[in-house]
Amino acid sequence: MFDKERWQRLTLWDWIVQLALVALVVVIVWGAIESARVNLAALGVTSGFWFLDRSTGWSYSFALIEQSIDDSYARTLLIGFLNTLLVGLISIVFATIVGFIIGTARDSRNLGLQTFAGTFVQTFRNIPLILQIVFLYSILIHLPGPKQSLTVLDLAFMSNRGLMLPTPDLPGFAIVLGLAAAVGLGVAVRRHVDGVLRGLALGFGGTVLALALVALAFGPAGEPLLSVPQLKGLRFRGGVTLSVELVAMILGIVLYGSAYIAEVVRGGLNEVPKGLTEAGQALGMHAWAVWFKIKMPMALRSIIPPLGNQWIFIMKATTVGVAIGFSDLFYIVSTSITQSGQTLELIFILMSAFLLVNFTIAQLVNLLNAHLALKGH
Repeated sequence: MFDKERWQRLTLWDWIVQLALVALVVVIVWGAIESARVNLAALGVTSGFWFLDRSTGWSYSFALIEQSIDDSYARTLLIGFLNTLLVGLISIVFATIVGFIIGTARDSRNLGLQTFAGTFVQTFRNIPLILQIVFLYSILIHLPGPKQSLTVLDLAFMSNRGLMLPTPDLPGFAIVLGLAAAVGLGVAVRRHVDGVLRGLALGFGGTVLALALVALAFGPAGEPLLSVPQLKGLRFRGGVTLSVELVAMILGIVLYGSAYIAEVVRGGLNEVPKGLTEAGQALGMHAWAVWFKIKMPMALRSIIPPLGNQWIFIMKATTVGVAIGFSDLFYIVSTSITQSGQTLELIFILMSAFLLVNFTIAQLVNLLNAHLALKGH
């Protein structure tokens, strides 16, 4: 965070030293770039980003947007970047949820929960991530075919082709967005307005929730608004299909990342003074009430900083997808280097992309940490 008072305390000598260091870094970077340019020119290798407009001529397994072998390198890199964001963000969300559950279980007084949580952490934390992903991928590709696929309520299907899930059509998606807006409004009003307005807001939010669930299940003419996968021939139609590589990536990173997050959560819960929880129990509060209103709010102040580090680690862990052929940014860059020979430019793009994403995560964590900090600290 920007510290205005610290900058105001800098002396003239401090400014001279800072400027000298900046100038030294600029000279070193410029010298390295110029040396690389001269050496590449001597070898007959042209440098620059002109190749981004050229067609790649090759394809890959998964893309969030429409892809073709005639796509330019720029579009192909964009697809890889979107795939990396997809895996990273989904893994962060689910790893955090599972990590909090396992960390809470490790802090529980129940011996069975403690044993299960401890075994989970020691198992998935001590096996290299790449081995876990390769193992999961090997299992998934040996699942039955589409006709014998595993199913859950005939809505979700899992086979060696991937995971098929139902998706809401556009009207249903709009309803979900409206639902989220209504719930957000209700929560905001509840936090800042007392009395009748709070009741009206919560009542409105609850009404919209009930109507949205009904409308999401049945359209205006009784037609379902969900697009459910249906087996037609040798493949599924409708819904969304997550490739085997994507499922293995998400599952492996979630299990691995949640084991580390669980230890962060357990450490944060252990730092809460026992006197606070004992005071809540003495007031007759239920164990869950003590956890939600006393223990977890206090623990979050020590959980958030290391949790942010784990989120950044999870985002960087998406690069192991190259081991199973998942088309994330690292895989796309590796293939592009082989096809185009523009090594320095592509590595620079890869480094810049991860720097942008991880720097954004770090800033969001800093804002969250500042919001949770005690006043005066």
